[in-house]
Order: sequence, then C-alpha cells, then structure tokens
Amino acid sequence: MLIEKLIRKLKNDPDYKWDSAYTVTDLFLISMHRAMQVARGLCIKPFLKKSTGLLFIGSNVKVRHGYQLSVGRNLILEDNVSINALSANGIQLGDQVSIARDSILFCTGVIAQKGTGITIGDRTGISARAYFAGQGGIIIGSDVIMGPNVQIFSENHNFSDLNLTIKAQGVTKQSVTIGNNCWIGAGATILAGVTIGNGCVIAAGSVVNKSFPENSIIGGVPAKVIKNRAGIIQTSTD
Repeated sequence: MLIEKLIRKLKNDPDYKWDSAYTVTDLFLISMHRAMQVARGLCIKPFLKKSTGLLFIGSNVKVRHGYQLSVGRNLILEDNVSINALSANGIQLGDQVSIARDSILFCTGVIAQKGTGITIGDRTGISARAYFAGQGGIIIGSDVIMGPNVQIFSENHNFSDLNLTIKAQGVTKQSVTIGNNCWIGAGATILAGVTIGNGCVIAAGSVVNKSFPENSIIGGVPAKVIKNRAGIIQTSTD
C-alpha cells in the first residue's frame, strides 16, 4: 500500500506495517488531514532555530520563542499544542517525536526567573494534555511512551519561613530526567529532582517524588517500586 510505504520511509523503519485494513474513504481523509498539517508546518518552519524533515502541525498550535526551538525529522504537533521555548537552553525535540492535542510545554514561569529548558529524545510519543514545566530542566530519553494527562514539574515553591508569604520566598529548581524506553501511565505526576532509569514503567495515577533505578515497575501515591521488569519483587527502603 502506497501510504504505508510512505510512512515506512518517513519513519526510516523497514518493519513498519499496518495491522488493520482501511477503506478508501479512511485513507483519503487521513491523507488530507496529514497534508493540511504539512502545509501548516511549512508556515512555522522558517521561524524555528532548527528543523529537519517534515513538520505535521495541527490546528491552533501556538509556538512562542520559536528561535529557541530545535526539532528533528517528522515532528507531529496535534491540535491545540502550546509550546513556549523561552529558556537558557531552549526546547530540543528529536526525530519522530509526537505530541498529542492540548499539551503544554514551557520553560519559564515568572519572567524574572528564566528557566532551563526541555529536551526530548527520538521516537518519543507524548499523549494528550501533557503538562511539562521545564523551569529547572526536563530531559526525556528516546522511545518513551506516555498516556494522557502526564504532568512533569521541575520547580518547587519555598515555604519554610512563616513570616513571609509563600509567594515571596522564591523557588527551588531541580531537573527531572527520564531514561530511554520508559512507559508512563495516564495521569502520572513526576516531581522536581526525580531521575527515572531506563526501561521503567510508571503506573497510571502515580505521584513520583523520588528517583528509581532502571527497569523498575513503579506505582502509588507516593510511588514505590512494586517489582522490576524481570519479575523480582523488591522491598521498599522507606
């Protein structure tokens, strides 16, 4: 099938194939949708710091400070995605990254405190309504998949002084790092200072407030190791 071959070439994956049959109407509508996205991408491309390959841009996508946004081949930004790249390091997106509808990526909250930035590796897929706050820096590896409503924070408000308002006490920035080949379930929240090792699975709805080693299966509020992917049950150190 021509469209399947085209996608295989764009993804540079000779093993890519469709497992389902589509009607001619299905294929026509899919093709028209992607063609419109490519047209929008051509309008945005000149304003980016770096861009290689095609850009598939949905409707109502907002990109601010695009001169600090670097993207790899075949980026997909679905409808209503909002990206603000203003930061020390900007936002860097690898090859074949997809960001689903209504997601928000930003790096600077209060304009007086310039943020660090966000980096996302190759072939990582981010589902709908993601919220990435990169003030302290967010690094996400390659081949990461996420369910909808994932939130990542890299900054916390200070609040220890009872004589000052919390707002007046400033913030602490701590980077978040997520390794390669992780699966993050729907509604998971990852807090500042956390490092997630390669190959981890985070259960839906978890609140992750500490770091975990590679190949851990994590779940709960707050999140704890349930077992590793080799099936070994681990005892929490908390």
